[in-house]
Amino acid sequence: MNTLPGRDHPLAIAGFAGPALLLLGLFMLLPLLFAAGATFTDHRLVSPEPTRYIGLENYRRLLALQVVEVEPLRDAAGAALRDEEGIRFPTWRQTRRAHPGLAQYRPAWQVRFGERRFVLAATDPLFYRSLINTFLFALLVLPLQCGAALGLALLVNQRIAGRVFFRTVYFAPVVTSMVVAAIVWSFMLNADRGMINELLRAVTGDPNVGPDWLGEPRYALPAIAIMSAWQGAGFQMLVFLAGLQSISPELYEAATLMGANAWQRFVHVTLPGLRNTIVFVVVSTLLLAFGLFTQVDVMTQGGPLDSTTTVVYHAVRTGFRQQDIGYGSTIAMVFFGIVLLVAVLQRVLVARGENA
Repeated sequence: MNTLPGRDHPLAIAGFAGPALLLLGLFMLLPLLFAAGATFTDHRLVSPEPTRYIGLENYRRLLALQVVEVEPLRDAAGAALRDEEGIRFPTWRQTRRAHPGLAQYRPAWQVRFGERRFVLAATDPLFYRSLINTFLFALLVLPLQCGAALGLALLVNQRIAGRVFFRTVYFAPVVTSMVVAAIVWSFMLNADRGMINELLRAVTGDPNVGPDWLGEPRYALPAIAIMSAWQGAGFQMLVFLAGLQSISPELYEAATLMGANAWQRFVHVTLPGLRNTIVFVVVSTLLLAFGLFTQVDVMTQGGPLDSTTTVVYHAVRTGFRQQDIGYGSTIAMVFFGIVLLVAVLQRVLVARGENA
């Protein structure tokens, strides 16, 4: 008598895993291989010229760095020239003329020590600026979003009237389109008639108060971080809520009988019970933060002065808007390696913490 293969049979395993592996290969592994191959070419999105193999030229163009020491301008006696702003230094164009090897380099950052100025020059300084912006955004949004999510989870975990309603309200931004949310926040952050500045003017009584949230470099990235934390905190709230409900009530009862107050119960019962949940939330939030694109594309388009340009936005703009697929793929592959390295480092640190 013929019998059907069991769940542990290789054919059954292949039947269940096959469709998922096929989709994974078609929509993730195959594009990744194509992108890796494009990094070695000068392929453009629309071009009458045939694609050429150029080896590692895209990587050299992206990663080339030089630290240049710039001497101040001096008079005939050898003393440094000064003006009302201090010591005068040559412009970057003058520096490149004095050093022909810097013809393709542009300044990314500069720092001054006494009468000497050190310039970090790169062939693509925007990549390094966008990399710094990406990590700054992650550092801003990580405590904001995770802290807000944990606070909301503690709130809706209480036995209060209407907690289902509050859970729904707090989760609503997660299911809202990021494009729609970004447009609404752009109106709210408008310097002239935005709701945020109007509230500040109403509170202070000063009609001129209120910064240009999306028009000034020092405010633009924090404003996007606040908007992103607001939009994503609801999902992490549900994760924290599941973790809170998995903690045995007997632990809280025992802590209360031992005289622990609310803060002591939170530190010594809640946080240890949420250890694995916190690790998951932090890792997932960090990886999502590295992929920042939509908010920047809708709200600032990378400005002002590239202060909100991220690596993903730089790669998409280079690959599709500037139609340089080869170089855009190089940016994406290098950033993929950086994110993979960060993820592995996180995993190692978490494993060490668990074994300690």
